Amino acid sequence: MKAERLQKIIRYTWVGFGAGLFLFFVFLALIAYDVGGLFGGMPDLEELENPKVNLSSELWSADGKILGKYYRENRTYIPLNQISPHLIKALLATEDIRFYEHAGIDFKATFAIPYYLLKGDRRGSSTITQQLARNLFSSRSNQYRGSLFSISPLRKVLTKMKDWFLTIQIERRYTKNEILNMYFNTVAFGSNSFGIQVACKTFFGKKPIDIVPEEAALLIGLLKAPTRYSPIRNYDNALRRRNTVLSQMAKYQFLNSKDPVENQAILDSLSSLPINLAKFQRESHNRGLAPYFRIQAQRFLFNWCKRNGIDLYGDGIKIYTTIDTKIQTFAENAVEKHLKVYQKKFFQHWKDSVPWRDKNGRQIPNFMERAIKKTKRYKSLVKAYPNDVSQVSKILNTPRKMKVFDWNSKNFEKDTLISPIDSVKYYKYFLQTGMLAMSPYTGYIKAWVGGINHKYFKYDHVKLGKRQPGSTFKPILYATAFSEKEFKPCNMVMDIPTTYRYDDGTTWTPKNSGNKYTGAVISLRQAMARSVNTVAAYLIGQVTPQRVVYYARAKFGIQSPLAAVHSLSLGTSDVSIYELVGAYGVFLNKGTWIEPIFITHIEDKNGKLIHRFVPNTKEALNERVAYMMLDMLKGGTEERGGTSLGLRRYKFLAGNEVGGKTGTTSNYSDAWYVGMTKDLVTGVWVGSEDRSVHFRSLSLGQGSRQAMPIFGYFYDSLYSSKHPIYSKGAFPKPFGNMNYSRDCYNKKLTRQSIDNETL
Repeated sequence: MKAERLQKIIRYTWVGFGAGLFLFFVFLALIAYDVGGLFGGMPDLEELENPKVNLSSELWSADGKILGKYYRENRTYIPLNQISPHLIKALLATEDIRFYEHAGIDFKATFAIPYYLLKGDRRGSSTITQQLARNLFSSRSNQYRGSLFSISPLRKVLTKMKDWFLTIQIERRYTKNEILNMYFNTVAFGSNSFGIQVACKTFFGKKPIDIVPEEAALLIGLLKAPTRYSPIRNYDNALRRRNTVLSQMAKYQFLNSKDPVENQAILDSLSSLPINLAKFQRESHNRGLAPYFRIQAQRFLFNWCKRNGIDLYGDGIKIYTTIDTKIQTFAENAVEKHLKVYQKKFFQHWKDSVPWRDKNGRQIPNFMERAIKKTKRYKSLVKAYPNDVSQVSKILNTPRKMKVFDWNSKNFEKDTLISPIDSVKYYKYFLQTGMLAMSPYTGYIKAWVGGINHKYFKYDHVKLGKRQPGSTFKPILYATAFSEKEFKPCNMVMDIPTTYRYDDGTTWTPKNSGNKYTGAVISLRQAMARSVNTVAAYLIGQVTPQRVVYYARAKFGIQSPLAAVHSLSLGTSDVSIYELVGAYGVFLNKGTWIEPIFITHIEDKNGKLIHRFVPNTKEALNERVAYMMLDMLKGGTEERGGTSLGLRRYKFLAGNEVGGKTGTTSNYSDAWYVGMTKDLVTGVWVGSEDRSVHFRSLSLGQGSRQAMPIFGYFYDSLYSSKHPIYSKGAFPKPFGNMNYSRDCYNKKLTRQSIDNETL
């Protein structure tokens, strides 16, 4: 009788277990197929097999270094074989020691939860796979919530069941190592770092393969609560959590020793170490090389990706640029070296007054009032105190602790006590710069410096900034004259005033620098070398302003609006450094204009080519005219009175053919230099963000003083005898004889030769 009863109990138990198991799988099926819309559905199989993870898109230099990233979550994928075993052991010891034994759900740990709760030990039972399921598919989000989720007691049960279902599906589709790899690449570590690669770089400046046990313990400890255990915000919490992870590693003999005594000794030694954060650094668009370039590249890429159905901030594409990090470093160093010194001269120049002046030299009234009203701080204060002007004024004039840019301080910033309005005034005194270096044969931009410090001055002066180029526009005028009228470098002209009269009764008579006219007969080569304005004014009258505009736009790639007026000969229409460097490239590239580009190709996250960029080109000049213009530009370093003679103090000039042109606007607000060797064209602009802020004298404000030294320092680095980037040499020559004499300054001029050659 007892045996029969026992058999019935066993039978009913198995039936009950079978029915429960059946109902469990029916329940899972109901959830999976979202019957009646009660359960909210689940990710489909395609999503499970191709989980979407936001990956950072990477911007790479031409010499194989990462310049920056664009991301929604700062994450870079890395394979498991490049992750330190210490990280894997720390994760397993802390989160899921039976990871390689269970099928995704650790029932042993789950059923042990009540026991630990009775002991007062709150602990979870989520496996690594379960955590991955939540990270990847967000099954707890509103997207996957059905009507039954409104019933509070059911909500937790349904959520847990969904997690289990996803976990089982993941375990069926991936190997244990693949799951581990996905986990390391998806989890968040805080401090804007997602995935193990970025976390290792952020906290320790290391690659994941180089992480040691105590570092691994800190990183894995962060996973429980990245903010609470942040070593930056909560050092003591982070230290305790790190040591807890180390204890877990010791418990499972993961500290490089199987001997318990030795294992404990290692644990004690590691636990006593402080957290070393000497190399901690959050990634920032303000840090690193070429910050202005990275932002301008982002603007282009955002629009390009939008047109091509690519998520710039999540698809993990790789963008390969033309920037060379060595050349970029030399460019940034040249800017720092010169402006660090020249800024002192500007401060000294205006020490007893303010630099915002009108064209007559008078102080501009209400300049600071207008300037402060353009700031975000002022606009936010007006919004906060819409009817209280006095309170706004009080806050703006109250000194407060602030970091400000300073050339001579560590990291170029200093702590000071200053009012918001005085800080705006302080920044108005700073000289800015734009600098671009380009290969004239490929159009590849090698260096891009858009300003002096991206953290404090966001505006890019390479592509966005457009200012009057002054005399750096003259080579375009001369090239037009050589092409249209067949003028040559040794044609002779007289330095005398030229006056143009217009239908409205007005006249225009340009002046030379210093308001002097020599009346001398000089060659065109000498005229451009000395930047003689009267000759430029004469030439534009010979070819007409309309033809100069046509050449500038159709031949030299200038896209900015140009006024077809005679004063254009002196560079009175705004252009950008980006445009001007591209235009000068025509002379070196044997008359062919090539579009400046900064991206060569783009690959997807798997390295598959998405797109290759090819620059546009067009024939601009006859190659003989182009070479004559090179010779004209060389005149600046060779002719008596040449505006580029100051380059002789730099080492790179010896044994090298160098051409260039200075530019200075009439009130000295814009100083330019565009120059070249056989390998590289470089443009430099220096001035203030406000055109009304500038030097008062030609001796300080001219292009040869403000801008050309940056070019000189830069090219000295490029042709350094220790590690030269380029070799010295002559400009490329066209085929055949040039059929003109350039020995202008040695030629004996007779009255007859003057009559024959004077234009």
